[in-house]
Amino acid sequence: MFPKPKSMLVPNTYEFESGPMVKATGFREYDARWLFEKEINLMGIQALGMGLGALIAELGVKQEIVTGHDFRGYSASIKYALISGLMAAGCKVHDIGLAVTPMAYFAQFDLDVPCVAMVTASHNDNGWTGVKMGANRPLTFGPDEMTRLKQIVLNAEFNNKAGGSYQFHENFPARYIADLTSRPKLKRKLKVVVACGNGTAGAFAPQVMEAIGCEVIPLDTELDHTFPKYNPNPEDMEMLHAIRDAVLKHKADAGLGFDGDGDRCGVVDNTGEEIFADKVGVMLARDMSAIHKDAQFVVDVKSTGLFVTDPVLQKQGAKTAYWKTGHSYMKRRTNEMGALAGFEKSGHFFFNKPFGRGYDDGLVSAIAICEMLDRAPDKSMADLKDALPKTWSSPTMSPHCADETKYGVADAVVKHFEALQKNGDKVAGQKIRDLVTVNGVRVTVEDGSWGLVRASSNKPELVVVVESPVSEQRMRDMFEAMDSVLRTHPEVGAYNQKI
Repeated sequence: MFPKPKSMLVPNTYEFESGPMVKATGFREYDARWLFEKEINLMGIQALGMGLGALIAELGVKQEIVTGHDFRGYSASIKYALISGLMAAGCKVHDIGLAVTPMAYFAQFDLDVPCVAMVTASHNDNGWTGVKMGANRPLTFGPDEMTRLKQIVLNAEFNNKAGGSYQFHENFPARYIADLTSRPKLKRKLKVVVACGNGTAGAFAPQVMEAIGCEVIPLDTELDHTFPKYNPNPEDMEMLHAIRDAVLKHKADAGLGFDGDGDRCGVVDNTGEEIFADKVGVMLARDMSAIHKDAQFVVDVKSTGLFVTDPVLQKQGAKTAYWKTGHSYMKRRTNEMGALAGFEKSGHFFFNKPFGRGYDDGLVSAIAICEMLDRAPDKSMADLKDALPKTWSSPTMSPHCADETKYGVADAVVKHFEALQKNGDKVAGQKIRDLVTVNGVRVTVEDGSWGLVRASSNKPELVVVVESPVSEQRMRDMFEAMDSVLRTHPEVGAYNQKI
């Protein structure tokens, strides 16, 4: 027997050391995240492993799983607690050691293993931990699997049995790096800043970019799990500004920034200006659809309207579908539609053949960006960006909202704008042209300006993004319109950053 997890235990007590603690809110829509020792303890992680092993068996999948861990002071101990639970459930565990998340996805293919459980808190601050899971490569769990996993773990519906085993794969990163770099070298001599924020990608990204033919300027690539400079998140302005300074100092062709677990890549052009990932997606879509006729793309609801309106994409016959934000949703939709690629504004990019295997890998994205520059030898990164129709867009802005209330607030905001549309009322001085409600609400008005409000899938936050093809002022008008609705909800707190 294994005890039923408690939602709250006090650290430094007998109870904390002798029973599992698992806070229910850690089970997110498509992965799991907790504040370690405040919301989950090691026995709670062990329970998660037992629950995951039981779910894999229930899904009718072979109980064989790849695991690895990101570079944080506590991630290895969490991984070993998870492994003990998986083995208790009868799983054969393949441990690849310290890894970026896409290395674990690659291992599913390379080792021919159906399941994955990667211990990572991604770009979350220190203190957070989590697990990205899947049982059907290249996909990761969605809400159905996460809901069932939550039920199994919290109710201790374990099905432990003998037969579990453990195998450590020595020097596995070399296989991953060889796979990424077995391609023709770039013809163009590119100088790139490779920024890792002292996160896990620092162990691998510089040598990968060098091996494809880049001159690499390393920035914060030394592993340091205290993250002394800033959190490794290429959506945060602090990291982008550090990359900008290095690009200008070294006269680099581009700056490439990788998040804490290496599945996203942020871009700064040769003038030091950051290019938001959705615009990078449009640039890549232009490049890819020039080679592959009538290409299909999938983008998330936070992304620029240019995917639909760009005349170059239209001329090349490219088609784009908007879908729910979230790496798991986007990965699944890109796979279902057989799209050439999926692009998410957060920087998760999903390349299908011939570019990738369908999972998100920041290094595959970085290689695609370098190959795009290689195919345009007379153009700089800024030239390619400036060739896009001009839009004014915000970064992702996140006001605090508790996990227990964020979905209710998002639902109320959707209903508010649906009522405005029905009554013909105006938003930011114009009538609503279009509402997309697959994931929160994306409100587009007559001049093409739009604003989005949705609940974050992995943090106690809402997500707000605005864009205008008209002017910076119209972008700000849309932000005021969205924010004024949020201010009617006292549960919504301060923003992490604002325009």
